[in-house]
Amino acid sequence: MRIILLGPPGAGKGTQARRLSERYGLVVIATGDIFRAQIAAETALGMRAKEYYERGEYVPDDLTTAMVLERLQQPDVREGFILDGYPRTVPQAQALEGFLAESGHSLSAVLNFKISDAVAVKRLMGRRVCPNCGRSYNIEFKPPRVEGTCDVCGHELTSRSDDDEETIVRRLEVYHRETKPLVLYFWERGLLRDIESEAPEEVVADRTIEAIADLLDTYE
Repeated sequence: MRIILLGPPGAGKGTQARRLSERYGLVVIATGDIFRAQIAAETALGMRAKEYYERGEYVPDDLTTAMVLERLQQPDVREGFILDGYPRTVPQAQALEGFLAESGHSLSAVLNFKISDAVAVKRLMGRRVCPNCGRSYNIEFKPPRVEGTCDVCGHELTSRSDDDEETIVRRLEVYHRETKPLVLYFWERGLLRDIESEAPEEVVADRTIEAIADLLDTYE
């Protein structure tokens, strides 16, 4: 399976990507993780991306695409992948499909996680992440068993630097302006599958599995 996850910030894409990965053994490729790793390592690409990323703006198509397509050439994605955060524009989608076509592959499905802006802001303001194992929490919707501590590895939880309200609102504005045309693009290609995501994590997980049930014969 080669799956793309779409949806505004706070829609739960990362959580559902992790669940799909654990269940079906698919590699998750998240552009946010790629950007943060490149920025932390102070690579040339990371420094170019940093000025956009920290303002809540999208990194230019050519830079983002270069990093993602490089990742897609690694051996661990040969049998399939889950893309979280890419593509975000129609030109990115076209570049991805062209890359896949060159190797005789195509996309299996595009899952569109739908939530309102109000819910997105509320979720993101309460988001906490474990910098050690990557597990995510929410102080209102999905709190850790011990406040401020990861249930899995016991590491102290942190907030992401881009989860302040001003940046969140700006990211949502950018999403609506630049990414929504992508929804129409994939709908016209018969790949789009909507998932109503204003529900508990387990409910959204069930809806996600149902949405791709026809693709799962070889993964059960």
